[in-house]
Amino acid sequence: MAGRVTAIDVVNSRPEVIYAGTASGGLWKSESGGTAWEPIFDKQTTASIGAVAIQQSNPSVIWVGTGEGNPRNSLNGGDGIYKSLDGGKNWIKSGLDKTRNIHRIIIDPQNPNTVYVGAIGSPWGIHPERGVFKTTDGGKTWKKILYVNDKTGAADLVMDPSNPNKLMVAMWEHYRQPWFFTSGGPGSGLYVTHDGGENWVKRTDEDGLPKGDLGRMGLAIAPSNPKIVYALVESKKNALYKSEDGGFKWTKVNDKSEIGNRPFYYADIFVDPVNENRLYTVYTYINVSTDGGRSFDQLMPAYNTTRGVHPDHHAWWIHPSDPNYIIEGNDGGLNISRDRGTTWRFVQNLPVAQFYHIAVDNDFPYNVYGGMQDNGSWAGPAYVWKDQGIRNSYWQEVSFGDGFDVVPDPDDNRYGFSMAQEGWVGRYDLKTGHFEYVKPHAPELDVKLRFNWNAAIGQDPFDSKTLYFGSQFVHKSTDKGQTWDIISPDLTTNDKSKQKQDESGGLTMDATGAENYCTILAITPSVLEKDVLWVSTDDGNIQVTRDGGKTWTKVSQNIKNLPVNVWIPQIQVSNKNSGEAFVIANNYRNFDFKPYAYHTTNYGKTWERIVDENDVTGYALSIIQDPVEPKLMFLGTDDGLYLSIDAANTWTKWTNDYPTVNTMDMVIHPREHDLVIGTFGRAAYVIDDIRPLRALASAGISILSKPIHLFEPPTAYNAIWQQPAGTRFGADAMFNGENRKSGAMLSYVINVPKKDESEKDTSKEEDEKKGLDSLTLEVFTLEGNLIRTIKQKVPEKNGVNRMYWRLDEKGVNSLTRKELDNKREPGGVDVMPGTYKLRLSYAGESSETQVDVKFDPRMDVSTEALQARYEALKALESEKELALGRVEQIKEKLTIIDELTKRMKAKNEKAFEAELKRSKETKDTLNSLLDLYLGKEDDRQGITADQTDNVDSYYGTAYFYLSNGLHVPTKTEKAMVAKFKSVMASANQKTDDYLAANWAQYKEQMEALDLSPFKD
Repeated sequence: MAGRVTAIDVVNSRPEVIYAGTASGGLWKSESGGTAWEPIFDKQTTASIGAVAIQQSNPSVIWVGTGEGNPRNSLNGGDGIYKSLDGGKNWIKSGLDKTRNIHRIIIDPQNPNTVYVGAIGSPWGIHPERGVFKTTDGGKTWKKILYVNDKTGAADLVMDPSNPNKLMVAMWEHYRQPWFFTSGGPGSGLYVTHDGGENWVKRTDEDGLPKGDLGRMGLAIAPSNPKIVYALVESKKNALYKSEDGGFKWTKVNDKSEIGNRPFYYADIFVDPVNENRLYTVYTYINVSTDGGRSFDQLMPAYNTTRGVHPDHHAWWIHPSDPNYIIEGNDGGLNISRDRGTTWRFVQNLPVAQFYHIAVDNDFPYNVYGGMQDNGSWAGPAYVWKDQGIRNSYWQEVSFGDGFDVVPDPDDNRYGFSMAQEGWVGRYDLKTGHFEYVKPHAPELDVKLRFNWNAAIGQDPFDSKTLYFGSQFVHKSTDKGQTWDIISPDLTTNDKSKQKQDESGGLTMDATGAENYCTILAITPSVLEKDVLWVSTDDGNIQVTRDGGKTWTKVSQNIKNLPVNVWIPQIQVSNKNSGEAFVIANNYRNFDFKPYAYHTTNYGKTWERIVDENDVTGYALSIIQDPVEPKLMFLGTDDGLYLSIDAANTWTKWTNDYPTVNTMDMVIHPREHDLVIGTFGRAAYVIDDIRPLRALASAGISILSKPIHLFEPPTAYNAIWQQPAGTRFGADAMFNGENRKSGAMLSYVINVPKKDESEKDTSKEEDEKKGLDSLTLEVFTLEGNLIRTIKQKVPEKNGVNRMYWRLDEKGVNSLTRKELDNKREPGGVDVMPGTYKLRLSYAGESSETQVDVKFDPRMDVSTEALQARYEALKALESEKELALGRVEQIKEKLTIIDELTKRMKAKNEKAFEAELKRSKETKDTLNSLLDLYLGKEDDRQGITADQTDNVDSYYGTAYFYLSNGLHVPTKTEKAMVAKFKSVMASANQKTDDYLAANWAQYKEQMEALDLSPFKD
């Protein structure tokens, strides 16, 4: 699933090269016209992209402004501007760190070292690092060239295509607080410069713009006629204005709702590059005008159609010379049109979904649940027993809207609860799609219920029918949401001055519930004590009840230096100690970007701060303690994932296959011990099997210094795999999430010794002799029988690595005319369910553990059937070894004949004419014997028919049918085995007879020639 796309630019001379910036998922690049994509901003300190600009004269130069420019309540901030000189492979941080949010970048086409940046600044704070900035030395230094006040930033910035010194800027005064948003004020205005920003002129009502305070504006200059300029202006009456003299004088042309509806979130307009009267307005929908803005028609349908495009649009790009080629970005991803917007292709493989919450069930394979920003709530597999990875189609939407927490029913995961904004919670049915709203109401109260945009829900761990839900009160249902009782007083500060969300928006009302305040954010029941609930709010309160809601104690005042009105989105309780809890708080909505995390062991009477700005970068979003090893903890921040193996005394950033991204929520799967992560920008991640980290926390990091160490592995499932749903041949445009590999997943530590100067020239052969180039895994039964040996090259890096055992025993080599590869042990029959001992060895050191193997838990197969199949296959392999011995004897003798023939021809071909003839006849006979096992060689080109009347074919047929069955071998399968044994016995007899008589005579004759290569 995708998420909010905020910025797009394309290489004009190579339009297949596309850069797409996202709200919180980094920057992505496609070199195939949007077919395949790769992330190119994963290692920077922010994942929020507000602007991207390509230097078209040298497309290797890319500028990126961080911090998205559409400041809704889920806005993400950045840390300045970045520059790449090699098409995004490497990045240089180039200043403007404190601007927080950059919405526009323009490169001077005549002097690419001159770059203009439009920074809206952070809507959460009043600060001076906003306005228009300019560099003339490629980003080494910057000058602020337009500034109005500490609440006013640049909402739009455009350059006259015929005059790079002429720019127009829409300055926008705006301010966001957790409980209110204001768009518009005296700082807003339209400014024009004709000298590259040295001097600016503000256009006013005297020039035709509206009187009074202005809000956000979108600007567009017609490329085909730069005298035509459009301005979408937020004012007392929002309207579209047009200038026909290059921006000096303005005329209102349209003030209908068709021009746009939510200027704070989207207020962009674009002009067709070849038609000055064709105008696109980018907002909830995309509307198009062909008469210079006097009227608009909807271009892209969203609802009530089979070809809908996700609404809420933010990014728009049109090729400067081919107006048919358009790319647009919205809250749901990226779409591409090659026919001027008539049809659109949705890019399915841009995984930038913005999860708010994450949950799991105990299915096989288990499912992941979560809700996404403006993309509904979903359920899908953490991994699949299918080929080609985890596809989008394996996920099912359970409800729409802005998606938040999802709670699968612990009694039956067919059902569960999910919600949209403002507490619209309901019970879903995954099988049928039925959805019943069960949002609490309280008609008996003379007070309006206040639900947060992202309301709180909690499942009682002691009673599967009991559920908790939060407004300003805690609501309790004992019948799975059918009825609700209020079990608390107002647990918030109930500050009336912060409950005016119905008046929020400024010049344009936007009372959508996003600013609902004095609400409950988290409800966490204790897993150890019934009737103990922890509750946190968006205005800084933490409340605890120990008697099911009869009495409540506010404990947040016990936290030293806790910021006032701080947002407290998460409480995690210990499963080891009553009264122990962990709390996450963040205060970026009050322009405080420090991380806050606290720990209590006595129901909140005292607290310890366990995370601050010296530990991690960015503000804190989530935390979780390992349910097995309490010293192991994970922390999510706005820049990534951190872990601690010493009970939060120190923190280390996790970067292994994990990008910089808002790490919003985490859960540890109770059965499989995976860390499941919901990110706000890069969809969902699963870190398979955290047991190695658990071992480090328990036993210490000295494990990492061992030459070799094998960790306790997870249960290995011998699962039945199938082909992917839908097409088997998905090509490149289909998303395939990385899947868990089959077999036993084995984590280990290895430390390959570093070579000193005297050893650096040692050969590969010498390393092999010393056993330094490979490691060996041996698998034993509990009785000590060695059943499998696997050798593989040492990994490239020391430390924790992984390898996989396919759950097979040692097999038998193939029957083949080619030389056997004796360096690798062949795999064979699948092992039976049970426990096996593992030994991993390297350079004379070894480490041992055990692994449990189970058969596919989805299948109803008896142990007796599996055992019978196993024994039949092992017996079949034993029979095959008899054939293999004969085949290898024949191959050896053919090699001898070839060597003798070579020697005779080299010495005196004419003198050995009779012997050469005898050798050819013997070789032909041996090959005819080989044909009994392998079939005749067919050198004709093309597809030749399979030869079935040979030992190998009969063996393959019997083995194939036996191994595919999940039952006691049938009469048919036994007949196949019998046919194989019969054919093999005949071939073996013929071979043995020939070798005993004819070959012995040939050998005796050849030895007399004194050319013999025979060994003793």
